[in-house]
Amino acid sequence: MRALSRQVKGVDWWPGATDGRTAKPNLDVLQGWCKTVWSVPGLSQAQAGNGMIVMLDTPQDLDVCSKELGCEVEQLFTPLTRRSPQQPEKRFAMDNGAFAQFEAGGFMSMLSKHKPRRDLCRFVAVPDVVGSARRTLECFRCWQPRLEGWPIAFVCQDGQEDIEVPWDCCEAVFIGGSTEWKMGGHAAAIVKAAKVIGKWCHIGRINTPGRFEYFEKLGADSCDGTGLAQYSHMRKAIYEERIQPRLAILDEPNTANSTLPGAVAAGDIATRTP
Repeated sequence: MRALSRQVKGVDWWPGATDGRTAKPNLDVLQGWCKTVWSVPGLSQAQAGNGMIVMLDTPQDLDVCSKELGCEVEQLFTPLTRRSPQQPEKRFAMDNGAFAQFEAGGFMSMLSKHKPRRDLCRFVAVPDVVGSARRTLECFRCWQPRLEGWPIAFVCQDGQEDIEVPWDCCEAVFIGGSTEWKMGGHAAAIVKAAKVIGKWCHIGRINTPGRFEYFEKLGADSCDGTGLAQYSHMRKAIYEERIQPRLAILDEPNTANSTLPGAVAAGDIATRTP
């Protein structure tokens, strides 16, 4: 994006400029130019990079959801909905349903149903106790032997900062817990540790652009959200926030050293950072 923006520096960068220094921006024309640039096939995807994969437990078409979000989408299975695979050849993950109410029979039935595709599974969230890291670790120790052969995820909960994460016994970590804990420094440290150690990191209940951006920047690999699974407008809100450029509005656009807080040098376009 920066390379493209540099191509329009100079006398004609601001539409209507005559000397390249004194003309004020015609924002309507400039915003139109930005929309044209961002409509180039593949450009918005390249700007976003690989980003987080969104895991959805939904009856809606996953390809449509992917286009609305502007990122990769994979299927998330839960014992609560018992959905069949939309795309049997693609990767997937499985949650345990404990956020609502864990039911062991349904959980084991889900595992049996998807066992023929086990090699495509990114992780299975081991049964947990919402809001309690200590009780969740006890559940993990109990269920771990029963999930042999599956890539398992340890679900991190409130109080995890005081309890070990069983890194050697899991292939992934799942950031659960209350909203306050999830958005705090202890959860962020676990995400960072997962990337250092080389474990997959999934974030639960991500439904807003702000949370999506926050965890994507931290380096999380995937996320889920009931709102994203259900509502097109919530998926589109994340797409718009990720790809819409923010304009660096400058009084003297061709002054080489002119900058604004949060913006780049004159002639460049800074991405939105709400």
